[in-house]
Amino acid sequence: MKIGFIGTGNMGRILIEAFCEAKVSTPSSLFITNRTIQKAYAIKRKYPEIHVCTSSIEVVHQSDFIFLCVKPLDIHPLLKELKTGLQEHQCLISITSPISVEQIESAVPCQVARVIPSITNRAKAGAALLTFGNRCSEHTRNIILSMFEKISKPILIENNITRVASDIISCGPAFFSFLLQKFIEAAEAETDISKEDAVQLANEMMIGIGKLLESGYYTLPTLQEKVHVKGGVTGEGIKVLENELGDMFHHLFQSTHAKFDEDLQKVRHQFDNE
Repeated sequence: MKIGFIGTGNMGRILIEAFCEAKVSTPSSLFITNRTIQKAYAIKRKYPEIHVCTSSIEVVHQSDFIFLCVKPLDIHPLLKELKTGLQEHQCLISITSPISVEQIESAVPCQVARVIPSITNRAKAGAALLTFGNRCSEHTRNIILSMFEKISKPILIENNITRVASDIISCGPAFFSFLLQKFIEAAEAETDISKEDAVQLANEMMIGIGKLLESGYYTLPTLQEKVHVKGGVTGEGIKVLENELGDMFHHLFQSTHAKFDEDLQKVRHQFDNE
């Protein structure tokens, strides 16, 4: 099985490295390219057996599964470029949320899927969101599921929850790392702890929470219940959070959905004017 990657930016590189280290594929079975080709060669320096292609169409000619790891508004022009080189047995896999599998299927003759990964997949953890096109065979679906089972927990989703699911698994690590940084900065500012010590303690705390949840010992509510002793210090902190968080997360989802709707309109305009 030969796998291609068109686009080796942040998420493209994360998937390539995760695939290599989880043995989803051997480096010699990967064909990659990027608009700035030096980025592709930077990956080849780490995995010398990877094939760097000089064009997107060369990746298509060499691959059975082709990941499109480019920006949403770059997808439609790319599909026009690739269309004549694609065969029915191949599968295009987009990783961008504003473009549906139905839109891509309307523009190409091959099988289509969408996979929205997470940076956590780099550690062979977290979820990946999967949506399959109507032309995607059961055999192809099983191969894609098998790929992502090695680096994530694959979760099938419908179009109507694409944005919120992406907010949680894909954007969530950035949102909560931002909150954790603010937590650390406040600890350093308000007490005698050094930033280095606060970072170490916070990192260990987050890793510990993840392992507790993974083990099934606690859910989020029961974890809070066990730490939150009535009349204790944790309770005082929870009161502050309850008073000051307010509708922050509501506003967060409203903002991400507004940007998503904007992107949807731009993408729809491209496909409708084909």
